[in-house]
Amino acid sequence: MTTARTVSARAYLLDMDGTLVNSDAVVERCWRKWAAEVGIDPEEALRLAHGRQGHDVMALLLPERSPAENLADDERMLDWERNDTEGVVPVPGARALLDALAGQRIPHALVTSADVPLAVARMAAAALPYPAVRVTAESVAAGKPDPEGFLRAAADLGVDPEDCVVFEDSEAGIAAGHAAGMQVVGVGERAAAYSPDFLVPDLNGVRIVARPGVGTSLLHIDCERGGRVSPRTA
Repeated sequence: MTTARTVSARAYLLDMDGTLVNSDAVVERCWRKWAAEVGIDPEEALRLAHGRQGHDVMALLLPERSPAENLADDERMLDWERNDTEGVVPVPGARALLDALAGQRIPHALVTSADVPLAVARMAAAALPYPAVRVTAESVAAGKPDPEGFLRAAADLGVDPEDCVVFEDSEAGIAAGHAAGMQVVGVGERAAAYSPDFLVPDLNGVRIVARPGVGTSLLHIDCERGGRVSPRTA
């Protein structure tokens, strides 16, 4: 059952893969290739891969390996991903949302586990504008589900964490947003299992309107479910 919700916020922090960009086909191809190389179950690799940095996933799957081995394999994986954009498309409503944020000068940032070359490649492949403020893999010491990336983005925007709304699709990303003290809009079917504050099938049901002179904006959501409805929800 769809329910209309309105939330007041000052800034929006946007994950990339699965949230703005549908890159599932590439992710699946690359992780299946790596899993075959190292002899592990590809389904288990894919279960953990979404939202996390590659070397963190590898450490979970192969805890006996050294960090250096995982970092080396992660770099190979990133190279595969940077050069494979077949099937990369925007999530429905992503372009309109980014255009609305930029056009109204509403503070927002990209917060992704991808590095800069991969983020640039995927946003370009999906024909989406690259936000001026972004936190990528190079920007943090700890990747999602650690909240560092979202807290860094809030600081870069000059906005308190409690005044930010996160858009995420993965277990690690939703956990990171909540750990940062932020409300989370879950995007797509994958997000449904991880108790986001709100759930939308894609970004077509999302509208953000600035409130000039107030310093906030109103986020209007046609959501399917609210897992953790906040008292700040209007």
